[in-house]
Amino acid sequence: MKSDILSGVEHFFTTRESFIKTKESEFQKTTDENKKMFCEVLNIDYKNFVNPSQTHSVNIKTAKVGQKDYPECDGLILDNFEQAIFLNFADCTPVIFYDEKLNIGAVSHAGWRGTAGEISKLTVEKMIDDFGSKPVDIIAAIGPAISMCCYNVGEDVLEKLLSTVKDKNGVFEKRENEYFVDLKEINKRQLEQSGVKNIDVCPYCTVCDNDMFFSYRKENATTNRHGAILKLKRKI
Repeated sequence: MKSDILSGVEHFFTTRESFIKTKESEFQKTTDENKKMFCEVLNIDYKNFVNPSQTHSVNIKTAKVGQKDYPECDGLILDNFEQAIFLNFADCTPVIFYDEKLNIGAVSHAGWRGTAGEISKLTVEKMIDDFGSKPVDIIAAIGPAISMCCYNVGEDVLEKLLSTVKDKNGVFEKRENEYFVDLKEINKRQLEQSGVKNIDVCPYCTVCDNDMFFSYRKENATTNRHGAILKLKRKI
């Protein structure tokens, strides 16, 4: 699955048919085969298909050729043509960033902790500080994630999430005694507050559309993950 607004860069939001992360031994061969398939599609060496060790942090690093490991990292910036990066998801919000002027990109993992820590905003700020990006040149695609229809949280989590956005209308609902939150919309508003204007939001909910995507909540803490993949193109 691709976003139409990211036409200048190779990217995919994978589905459960092409998953590339699992801790279940019976599926490990399938994930390895899927990784090799994506490497062939992206025309890169297997060793250059990299992902960080995600820990629900707000740590963001830049991928380096020859470096495979990125511990405690939930956002990865890409500025080279040799590597492709991917992060893993099963309800949390994937965000792909692309600066079409500088031809650099990033992928970030925004669960509720990452969203409360404003990882989307921090990714934009790191692209600005480290590479000179301008927010107006950054395009963002928010991928499939658990949606407000299915994502209930406690009041303490709600308060942390709402504190990150100026406009709180439409990002949560109270149904009886439960609060339901829209992580995708909160990340969108954080991006808008950072000056990013061109944002695409995927409508799919990982719980409602569980036939297409993995859901940690619905599938009893499954270790299978779909992914968000990014590879830069050389400009002619």
